Amino acid sequence: MENQIPESVTNIKDTTANPAPLGLLGFGMTTVLLNLHNAGIFGLGSMILAMGLCYGGLAQVFAGWMEWKKGNTFGTTAFCSYGLFWLSFVALVVLPKLGIGISPAEPAAVIAYLICWGVFTAVMYVGTLKINRALQVVFFTLAVLFFLLAIGDWVREINGSVTITRIAGYEGIFCGASAIYAALAQVLNEVYGKTVLPLGPVR
Repeated sequence: MENQIPESVTNIKDTTANPAPLGLLGFGMTTVLLNLHNAGIFGLGSMILAMGLCYGGLAQVFAGWMEWKKGNTFGTTAFCSYGLFWLSFVALVVLPKLGIGISPAEPAAVIAYLICWGVFTAVMYVGTLKINRALQVVFFTLAVLFFLLAIGDWVREINGSVTITRIAGYEGIFCGASAIYAALAQVLNEVYGKTVLPLGPVR
């Protein structure tokens, strides 16, 4: 009988860090700051644009790339998409000031832009129904935020009222804060090896 070479099984353990807190913090903190502006607390200045470019934009794209390496389709799609949303938002504000494109952007175009992101977020919210309650809150309030901002821009174009945009600002602050909570909960739960802040996993 020929000598048989025993089969060997190699188990590869993923020891890389969880990128979700980075992506959620980049999204959450930038969203809070932008919506403080939408709520009328301060203007749209370089601080918000810098956050949108660096933390809301680049940090989320990095997080999405790391989620791709982990085989997480949802995380990759969400973080890369919203990271690129922030970069596109900065471009919408900055490019016209550089003489590139129409200045300012046509209101109807901005409304269509916000509605597209609202529809995308609403579909992504369906995906969170299989993940946890914390992410459900983030994505549901984000979808509402996009639609409120679209309605606010439409109303402002008709009669100049900013009331709905102000309401959207406060709703957006809550949305961003919920993302910050979801991020820090994951960090603390991992550090302490137990549930410090609950995420509400779906049973």
